Amino acid sequence: MKRTLTGWHVFAMFVGAFTVIIGVNLTLAFQAVATFPGLVTKNSYVSSQEFDADRTAQDGLGWDVGATVKGGMLHLIITDAAGVPVQPTVVNATLGRATHVADDINPAFSWTGADLTAPVSVSPGYWTLWLNLEAEDGTPFRRRIPMRIRAP
Repeated sequence: MKRTLTGWHVFAMFVGAFTVIIGVNLTLAFQAVATFPGLVTKNSYVSSQEFDADRTAQDGLGWDVGATVKGGMLHLIITDAAGVPVQPTVVNATLGRATHVADDINPAFSWTGADLTAPVSVSPGYWTLWLNLEAEDGTPFRRRIPMRIRAP
């Protein structure tokens, strides 16, 4: 006896195949979610409030921050709302590229009276300066400054 392939047979194969695919994906998704630890804080509301308070304090400083590299020197210019140079405490600074983490530099800044400078040896391209500063009153200031360094 010869069986013919009808539309119902094709539909049954289609439903069966997709049931297996969806079942496997749901199983993997539930297992992945079960391993996610969530936020590392006890209370996400408290964390969000601390973030908002830190951002408000940082915005209250009114600092304008810029960075350039000229002649092998990284110049970090920070001015307040009145345009007066500011000398913050550098907690941490990292100059690097997203694709070349091994080449990250932690510049040692020194105050010149108008800006913070540090000797650096960088190649042309796109770099990012991640700053973690502290104001005189203890306000934390974190900023990411993208820079494009051109060939000399």
